[in-house]
Amino acid sequence: MERREFIQKSTLAAMTIPEILRGKSVDSNKMGVVVHSYGARYGSKVASQKYPAFNNAIDLMEHCKSIGAGGIQVVIKDWAEDFSKKVREKREKYEMYLEGSIQLPKTADGVAQFDKDVKAAKEAGASIIRTVSLGGRRYEVFHKNGEYQEFQKKAIEAIRLAEPILQKYKMKLGIENHKDWRADELVKVMQLIDSEWIGVTLDFGNSIALLEDPMKVVETLAPYSFSSHIKDMALDEYQNGFLLAEVPMGTGILNLKKMVELCLKHNSKIKFNLEMITRDPLEIPCITADYWPSMEGIPAIDLANTLKLVKDKKSAKPIPKISPLSPEEKLAIEEKNIVDSFAFAKSLGL
Repeated sequence: MERREFIQKSTLAAMTIPEILRGKSVDSNKMGVVVHSYGARYGSKVASQKYPAFNNAIDLMEHCKSIGAGGIQVVIKDWAEDFSKKVREKREKYEMYLEGSIQLPKTADGVAQFDKDVKAAKEAGASIIRTVSLGGRRYEVFHKNGEYQEFQKKAIEAIRLAEPILQKYKMKLGIENHKDWRADELVKVMQLIDSEWIGVTLDFGNSIALLEDPMKVVETLAPYSFSSHIKDMALDEYQNGFLLAEVPMGTGILNLKKMVELCLKHNSKIKFNLEMITRDPLEIPCITADYWPSMEGIPAIDLANTLKLVKDKKSAKPIPKISPLSPEEKLAIEEKNIVDSFAFAKSLGL
């Protein structure tokens, strides 16, 4: 069976019978929102009347519905059964999709918690959950190549521990390229695990930090992708490498139209979750010695091509910094960046 056909069939298989009968599955490609897009507002302690805090998934869903989102991707951790039910009811009322974001079990002792969180996601109406293998960035976390190799082994073991639970609940898991796995490495993981329940959450821009061409990343990972983080990126030079930042869709360097088309070619049901993180640009210190211990074996041509991309496509204006702004100003620019991205998404049919 072709992988595209397999993914499409497994999408239907993962839906519960009640969802099919009620017609509450969300087949629209309308763009959703990753909770991290609201990094300033979700759980905020700022007493803002215009941008009140989102305290839970329902608050987030209600606001995202108001700006035209098709769904949300949100962290699921220790949800009570009654809260999962409330999320499901809200999701069905709004006809929005839900994707969960949960942690993998690091050891056998963590399987019970993983089971609990997957069950909560299922009860809330999710059929896809997203996870990361490494919370940080590999070039910041690891200082020896052996450390990164050990991480890979433990990450694969964590995925193996998770797989029976995913099969139990008929839940698909998308592993994100989260500045940890390069695309070819993540494909090898997919081929090694070889499970209908294990796929990719494809982030459109993260892998630039690992000296990968963003279009090649999409071409490589789209055949394995259950879910996505759609975003646009800006670049600039700095003394130790380059700066990388999420910017409102349509204002950065990515060919979003082609990326979306590639994803839909391989999985017509894939959801495009906006991850517009409003923050200071990240410093990618790729011409320093500290960057390279976990990147052993990466071709020099990848560094050369990335630095050329930065030079050719660097932002015409300095990438704005968010840290000097007041809390209210941060909330305001965060909302504007998200709303502007939704306006551009219409040109992509999302």
